[in-house]
Amino acid sequence: MKILVINAGSSSLKYQLIDMDGEVVLAKGICERIGEDGGNIVYKTGNGKVIKKERFFFSHTEAFEELVNLLTTGDAAVVSDIKEISAVGHRVVQGAEKFSQSVIIDQKVLDAIIEVSPLAPLHNPAAVAGIKACMEVFPKETPMVAVFDTAFHQTMPEKAYIFGIPYEYYEKYHIRRYGFHGTSHRYISAKVAENIGRPIEELKIVTCHLGNGSSIAAVDHGKSIDTSMGFTPLDGIMMGTRSGGIDPSIIIYLEEKEGLSYKEINNILNKKSGFIGVSGYSSDSRDIVDASLRGEYRSKLACDIVRYQVKKYVGAYAAAMGGIDVLAFAGGIGENSLHMRSDVCKNMEFLGIKIDEEANIKYDRTEHDISAPDARVRTWIIATNEELLIARDAKDLISK
Repeated sequence: MKILVINAGSSSLKYQLIDMDGEVVLAKGICERIGEDGGNIVYKTGNGKVIKKERFFFSHTEAFEELVNLLTTGDAAVVSDIKEISAVGHRVVQGAEKFSQSVIIDQKVLDAIIEVSPLAPLHNPAAVAGIKACMEVFPKETPMVAVFDTAFHQTMPEKAYIFGIPYEYYEKYHIRRYGFHGTSHRYISAKVAENIGRPIEELKIVTCHLGNGSSIAAVDHGKSIDTSMGFTPLDGIMMGTRSGGIDPSIIIYLEEKEGLSYKEINNILNKKSGFIGVSGYSSDSRDIVDASLRGEYRSKLACDIVRYQVKKYVGAYAAAMGGIDVLAFAGGIGENSLHMRSDVCKNMEFLGIKIDEEANIKYDRTEHDISAPDARVRTWIIATNEELLIARDAKDLISK
């Protein structure tokens, strides 16, 4: 069975074709700048063939047509006919309270995704465009599956997701903590449980998905009970260009002092804050770490802030769950920044967290236990794989 996984942005289309017999990636890539000048497609096969084309895509439909052409024709084809693709799994950021699990897409589901789009105006409309375009290009009998970033966090109790504002705003506008990166947190927690050979239903796990966008989750016996991102992905720890959680009064203060509109402040908090805002240097954590090691003060400060924030969440979630069995690092920063992992775990022996610094340094991008031999809590590095989990969900749904 072959599953195509799609992550559609407003002007992009990321894809992976996975053969579920062995869970092998047959092809992957991206169509960029859809509807803009300078568009292109990058196509890579699992056996190493690479095709890059400059191409103007008027719409997502044209991008899908080119993708199908590459998948089925020429020297880099990986299937002989589009009908060999059993289903298409679509990443959808916001499912709100309507979806607590992945679903096969029909018109009712599509309407619901559109209905909750005001909660994710940059993401859901793009997903809808991708789904509709895919439906135009693929045979009508090809099942489409929606996998929601928010679904895993729908197990949070009210005390974790209700904000301390008038309750009527939750009732009228559905303002609450939703959490994001749910597909990644679900994969990380399940994978680390598998690796240590214990049922996830027995474990208390803190999962740290750390990248340009970052979130942390408390996974108690297989269920998310809290997570750092809130109503939007802006909440939580400081990120590449996002501020993370701040005192809301700062917004009012900036409006008064700088004469800024809400749109300008939104742009500042989402695009000009975080690593780039504090360091004044870069939004890329690798650049920030390099600069901090050269002694650049503000870059070091940015590193110190985010590591301190991660440490606080780990402690808070251990308290929320009444203990912790496993701490897992994933994502571009979680997998690659030995300094991040070392600083977060330093002086955490009181919780049972203690890492082997030599193992931390020698990590080679494979799943790896970096715990000290005498640590009560196991600390792991996990290479997250959201695309594979989307493909698994699609396979499970169409096999029922």
